[in-house]
Amino acid sequence: MGRLVSLNVGGSEPNPAKNSGMTTGIGKRPVGHPVTVRRPGPKTTGLHSGVVGDFIGDTKHHGGDDQAVYAYSVEDYAWWSAELGRELAPGLFGENLTTAGLDLYNAVIGERWQVGDEVILETTFGRIPCSTFQHRMAEPRWIKRFAASNRTGAYLRIVQEGAIAPDARIEVVSRPDHGLTIAEAFDVYMHNPQHLSRLLVAEALPPQLRVEIEKRLADSSR
Repeated sequence: MGRLVSLNVGGSEPNPAKNSGMTTGIGKRPVGHPVTVRRPGPKTTGLHSGVVGDFIGDTKHHGGDDQAVYAYSVEDYAWWSAELGRELAPGLFGENLTTAGLDLYNAVIGERWQVGDEVILETTFGRIPCSTFQHRMAEPRWIKRFAASNRTGAYLRIVQEGAIAPDARIEVVSRPDHGLTIAEAFDVYMHNPQHLSRLLVAEALPPQLRVEIEKRLADSSR
């Protein structure tokens, strides 16, 4: 059984990592009240974040039904704190849910979490780091270091909508038998493309990502 350590929401802020006028919602801060989560719809044309009141600036690469909610664990934060030699506060990585007691590194793609009394979420894939994240962290070669660690946190789709309270319990209520973890899938996708076919065993893989993988496999076989 896991629990929610921090429930984080971000407003619109200028994005110094992008062109003038671009904004970002990566600067998420803990809130002390329940928030509603609902399916946001398509990535570019829907409501963007699955968390009501949460802002997403780069709607081309973030948000939508398959990235409706982002979770990161205090266990992986502790690993990074040791690596970087500094304390890392909940929400720093731009996650909506900071969790404890869940092994996100070994979470299986398609496993489902009951969050509080109402909400059910399903893991879809890991987080691919971007220049906005690099600027926020101000660490040398952060994009490459984060990607190499495979400690990506978990993107989640919303299976059952509802409200999440800041102190909610989190329980893994189902887990697919295929055994493909978020860390393994990310490692294959980013670093070992010769094993890309392994990713197709996960039915919960985002459809757009599945199409990309199938195309890469087809191109490599020519």
